Amino acid sequence: MTRLMPVKEASYLTALNAERYRCIMRVFYQEYQRIHFQLYKEEVMELLMRDFSEDFADYSMDQLKLDLQALVEWRNLTPFQDPRRVYTIADYKNKQFRYSMSEASVEIERMAVKLETLFLEPANLSTNYFVRMDRALEQMPGLENKGNKQVSEWWNSLQEDFKCVNQNYQDYLREFYSGRSDKILKSLEFVVHKDRFISYLEEFIRELQLHSERIAGRLRRLDPQLVNRILDRAVAAELDIPRPLSEQQDDLEPYIRDNIYGKWQALLRWFLPMDGYPSESSRVLDITNEIIQKIIQNAALIVQLQNWGISRKSDYIHYIDMFLDCESIKDAHRLSAHVFGIQHIRHFKVNADRKTDSITVSTAEEEPVDFALTPRVRTYKPRIEKNGYALKALEKAQKRTEYLRQVEKDRQMVNRYINGNRLRVSEIKDIVPESVRTTLLRWISLANMTESGTGITEYGRSYTLKRGTDYCTLHCEDGDLKMPDYVFEFK
Repeated sequence: MTRLMPVKEASYLTALNAERYRCIMRVFYQEYQRIHFQLYKEEVMELLMRDFSEDFADYSMDQLKLDLQALVEWRNLTPFQDPRRVYTIADYKNKQFRYSMSEASVEIERMAVKLETLFLEPANLSTNYFVRMDRALEQMPGLENKGNKQVSEWWNSLQEDFKCVNQNYQDYLREFYSGRSDKILKSLEFVVHKDRFISYLEEFIRELQLHSERIAGRLRRLDPQLVNRILDRAVAAELDIPRPLSEQQDDLEPYIRDNIYGKWQALLRWFLPMDGYPSESSRVLDITNEIIQKIIQNAALIVQLQNWGISRKSDYIHYIDMFLDCESIKDAHRLSAHVFGIQHIRHFKVNADRKTDSITVSTAEEEPVDFALTPRVRTYKPRIEKNGYALKALEKAQKRTEYLRQVEKDRQMVNRYINGNRLRVSEIKDIVPESVRTTLLRWISLANMTESGTGITEYGRSYTLKRGTDYCTLHCEDGDLKMPDYVFEFK
């Protein structure tokens, strides 16, 4: 939680006299860019009067001292006493200081300058960064023979290109999702430039598809052990850089290692799907396609709105002349149906099979179908037609005879395998028909449903079922059945 504490260095941005503090810090930042790191208070006053003369017309040196002291307390400025300018004891007591910006203040002021020019900086969808990243990844296997300095330069170049890719596409595509962009996309002036936007975005999509697939293929082919060795070399190269405050940072190596490995994982996630989530490059393609559809829809809507305002007076006059030229009321009805559409429509829905499922077939082309309509009254009862019935006693007798013959045939077949009131499934070596197999399985099922393991066949014989320890195979006409070796003991 120490990294999420309040940033005291940013207090001057929202303090009571923020206008004065920001002007002072802006003067320090401008001189910092000119490699003029330390300023006396007299130099600060001179620069304020030169750059902000209207705002500091009544500003005094005493007020400047108080403001500088406040900035020192907020850790925006660091004072350095200059002993060379001390000529008297009074000068020594007054402590002539030179002031320099702290590192955090430089970053805050740089951010403030960027916020002021946020909408002035052009955002673009350049694909040159993808080409350089592809070349950098191609050179990665050969870095093992290079020094730490070359590895550090390669790593910084790769990360700078990756950072530009991320920042550029986010800044450019963000403009299409702001509230201000909705008004621009729906304006009449945007229709003239829509083709340029669409072609620009489509070119970006083509280049992104080409390079992202190529870079993703290189990342998949990289050896993980090689990647770890190169990243460790990059960590070592960062640690070799002398830092004035390194003795105050005991966890410098873990921090640099986490930073470098985290950036590599971010690069992998940008081009490769990971943990069930799609890659960032595929999401960029989807967003860009969505923006193109949005542009086309808005342009079509604007054109449609323009067409609504066109007068159709001449069309109506032409239709009236056509009605006057109709020779009969039937011709007038046809013309009305053509101009205004059908006035009275009746829909019929029937539950009948059609010869075709085509929706282009006209109703007149369908074959006629008869439907019996019944009156919608509660007292209506359909007529019951009295018809005779046919006697099927002969067919029933024939069916009964065939069934009994089949039952007798199955009984004789089963009795062939009963030896001394005992039937063992493993002793059946013949290929039995399906009916015999069904009979045996039915007897097994009846006996297993009882606790005593007994049953009665459809022929009236009682039996007891016992299950053997081994398995056997019953050969049937429609295949082989592997089952336990059951034994039927008949009474």
